[in-house]
Amino acid sequence: MKNVQINISIPLHWKAELENLARIYAVEEEKSITYLDLIRRAIREKYGLTDDV
Repeated sequence: MKNVQINISIPLHWKAELENLARIYAVEEEKSITYLDLIRRAIREKYGLTDDV
């Protein structure tokens, strides 16, 4: 699988809220989760994307 890096701009308060959500998910799922993981997960679920190519 090849990845590409993109840069996006989000409001600062979104980042803070996503970081808080990531901490909650990390505790619930017992693994490390970042706010970027949440963004990837949301895009994947919203558009039905898969990681395999």
